[in-house]
Amino acid sequence: MTADEVAALFTRSDGSYLFARWGRPIVPVVFGIDEATLPVIKGAIEAVVTLARHKMAETDPELGANLMLFFFRDWAELPQVPGLDGLLPGLGPLCDRLAAEGANQYRQFRFDQDGAIKAVFGFVRMDEGLSGMAAQDLALAQAAQMICLWSDRAFARVSPLADVGGQVILRPDIAGVIAAGYDRVMPAVARDASHALRLAARIGQRD
Repeated sequence: MTADEVAALFTRSDGSYLFARWGRPIVPVVFGIDEATLPVIKGAIEAVVTLARHKMAETDPELGANLMLFFFRDWAELPQVPGLDGLLPGLGPLCDRLAAEGANQYRQFRFDQDGAIKAVFGFVRMDEGLSGMAAQDLALAQAAQMICLWSDRAFARVSPLADVGGQVILRPDIAGVIAAGYDRVMPAVARDASHALRLAARIGQRD
């Protein structure tokens, strides 16, 4: 990928550049799926974490679980989840807005004092389009979009996944950016677009 292509992945709608990666081990918890699907979802998350050479853990000392993924059929269901409005102030109006927009997914990131990711809340409304995806493919897409703070426009038109010979995989260019972003010599947080030059240079060459 060129530096401009990498920069576009982290340049937000307001023109600002912002990259952030996880600053602590990831502890996922998944709601709204059956027991048989749970290993598939967590396996996809683990695959992306392994790609990044990051870590997972059994518990987060501050939050318990720090990657919460919710699957549901209607935005109106979320405000009814006990305690969720305490974690996400303004949940009711947010769900009303997302329902009016016809959104099928939403992610909210939390950051530590240095700006690294410390928690992500991911919401997936299983509309007709998403219901037609294999659970593994859907989980892989979600995991890829939670491993870094991407631009709000990064995957608006193009999925982070690709179909290769009938098998769905993480796009090689996106996988390369994730791996480079988690390179030990790279910063956990970057607000200058020159960071994209460093990312582009390190794709496929990390230590």
